[in-house]
Amino acid sequence: MAKAQQPLWLGGAAASMAACFTHPLDRTKYCMQVLSSKQPMLKALQTFAIRDGIRSLWSGLSASILRQTTYSTARFALYDVLARQVQQKTGEKLTSGSTIVCAGIAGGLAGMLGNPTEVVLVRMCADGVKSPSQRYLYSNAVSGLIRIGREEGVGAFTKGLGPNIVRSILMNVSQIAVYTSAKRQLLVNKLMPFSEGVPLHIAASLVAGTVATTVCAPADVLKSRMQSAASAEGKSPGLVKIVRESLRTEGPGFLMKGWTPAWLRLAPNTVLMFLFMEQLQRLVAAKTL
Repeated sequence: MAKAQQPLWLGGAAASMAACFTHPLDRTKYCMQVLSSKQPMLKALQTFAIRDGIRSLWSGLSASILRQTTYSTARFALYDVLARQVQQKTGEKLTSGSTIVCAGIAGGLAGMLGNPTEVVLVRMCADGVKSPSQRYLYSNAVSGLIRIGREEGVGAFTKGLGPNIVRSILMNVSQIAVYTSAKRQLLVNKLMPFSEGVPLHIAASLVAGTVATTVCAPADVLKSRMQSAASAEGKSPGLVKIVRESLRTEGPGFLMKGWTPAWLRLAPNTVLMFLFMEQLQRLVAAKTL
């Protein structure tokens, strides 16, 4: 039986709702990836709050919401469309392989679509740890998009596109495929049986969040550094140069830099996102009955 269609906006709405709660951790993650220091995440959060005020922890929230309304709306909507097409052809539930393929394709396309807003998000979040002369100081996400287009040209929107596409593919596969698989395994687990409901959703999404953080860490670090890098003489440093310089100054461990704040952001974000999504799906289904 084919998978029931859900509204195209549902995934983006759930992700945007989750981002409102986890943005301070998201901002700290980007700052730690851009910086070369090894300051603990909680210490960094405390430093930002004391230095700039509690409200500063939500700076760049407009970019985060704009990103979710483009990137997350696209990745979940595309996955839903692809999954329904596969189910209509096979007449059966999605296999693990089909889920991975559908999630990967949807993630890659969404990564391309959401890259411009990703550039703005990284810059707005990283402003807090840069010297005044290096800050972009975008008043909001839309203003940032306009300024980038005017000052740097549309080519700037492709900064970090390669790593971002790779990260988006890995993120979508590790979140959707792992969450779906974890739910199935937990439902049939005899040692600690689960039933459909909030505890099941929390447990499955925690597994998905942990896997996604680890799998996406290297691409996430490279993407953030490329998108945050300032142009020198009209030319931005390329991926090879950034990798070479980072390896020279920090060693290979830089690829996992900020894993802890990334997990502390992504795990709660994944839990909230899937909880909101499950509840929104239930509300939508109730209205269509």
